[in-house]
Amino acid sequence: MPKSGYKIISKNYFLNRTSILQGIKNRHKLKALLHVPDCSKMRQNYSIISLARNALSFHKNWEKAWRSPDPKPEYDAVIVGAGGHGLATAYYMAKEHGLTNIAVLEKGWLGGGNTGRNTTIVRANYLQDESTGIYAHALSMWPKLTKELNYNVMFSPRGVIHMAHTEGDLKEIARRHNANRLQGVELEFLTPQQVKKFCPIINTARDVRYPVLGASLQRKAGVARHDAVAWGYARGADALGVDIIQNCEVTGFDIENGEVRGVCTTRGNIKTQKVGCVTAGHSSVMAEMAGLRLPVESHPLQALVSEPLKPIMNTVLMSNTVHVYLSQSDKGELVIGAGADLFNSYAQRGAFNVIEHQMGALTELFPIFSRIRMMRSWAGIVDICPDASPLITKTPIKGLYFNCGWGTGGFKATPGSGHVFAHTIARDEPHTIAAPFALSRFSSGRLIDENIAAAVAH
Repeated sequence: MPKSGYKIISKNYFLNRTSILQGIKNRHKLKALLHVPDCSKMRQNYSIISLARNALSFHKNWEKAWRSPDPKPEYDAVIVGAGGHGLATAYYMAKEHGLTNIAVLEKGWLGGGNTGRNTTIVRANYLQDESTGIYAHALSMWPKLTKELNYNVMFSPRGVIHMAHTEGDLKEIARRHNANRLQGVELEFLTPQQVKKFCPIINTARDVRYPVLGASLQRKAGVARHDAVAWGYARGADALGVDIIQNCEVTGFDIENGEVRGVCTTRGNIKTQKVGCVTAGHSSVMAEMAGLRLPVESHPLQALVSEPLKPIMNTVLMSNTVHVYLSQSDKGELVIGAGADLFNSYAQRGAFNVIEHQMGALTELFPIFSRIRMMRSWAGIVDICPDASPLITKTPIKGLYFNCGWGTGGFKATPGSGHVFAHTIARDEPHTIAAPFALSRFSSGRLIDENIAAAVAH
């Protein structure tokens, strides 16, 4: 028994109140006992030490995760959009490029756009080399993100299954497997029996309209907590000196002789020579303010969740043929989605026929869920390019950059997208991974066709 009087009654280190009080007085012994690294010099480090310390004040004295500053008259760079991609861009610009005099401007609240409205799926099994490059880069960053940001993003690599119901599906999976193997992406082919073993609740009967003929499995893929990703990047960027300014809508650009000089906002004009726009479904609106026209369309993309259930769905399952995908959240809700609505809209809601169709697809694959009640639905506004691949690009206007066009695949790319876009803005040249996603591909004809890989799979 240590002299300080700690009692370890399980491997989870449950401490009684006396132990905590003694530990606060003798912090170094507590750290040695719990094998906690010395993070006392870090700003507001989240650890068992800080949890114990704040428990004494009934958690009333936690520092704010990020500041709410007023905008300054001038910044070295401005990021428009405080979603996951925008906050990640600012974070990596500060961390890896030393640009800390940055403002992130958000017209609403932090993470209130598509970041808070997606279905949290993370994967990298795309078809084209360029797509695999950016998504695999992001996937390699996800497992380290919680430690790097000192914020639990709840990344869960539970595997993602893509179903095959027809001979055409099997051929498409084989094609993608071969491409991914050459790209160094790990995939497995599952027989119907292996699918049933991996996901016992799925219906693998042969006498249904769309029988399960096989599937593709990416074990390292999974889900993460969407709002935690935004909050973690916000906290990290703020700690590095980035100003995150909410309720500050950009209404125009100050452009002189083909160069950005600043932005006009509802909270005053801000001077800057670099502006990165990361505004998802409103990217074409932002581009029009600068006199540009982007090859991007905006569509509602719906999702819905069920009433909470006990843990029953241990993976992420997608089917392009019956058009549904499914996972289970940490709160027990089934998270269900399908493809985007066919009409253009900026409304954060979609048509009922999409919900009706995906419910039919869900009960086809999982009759067990036929009597589950749906609790709420919503939609995000996805920005889609003709080739279903993103834009990470400079523009004809010097100092103006766009990161958009992610369609249904934006969340999974968050760390990788922010990382390469930060490089593009800071150095005024595209990162090697981002170079194929330039705006110029629509004039050169070097499109990156991912319409099959992105049809329903998010």
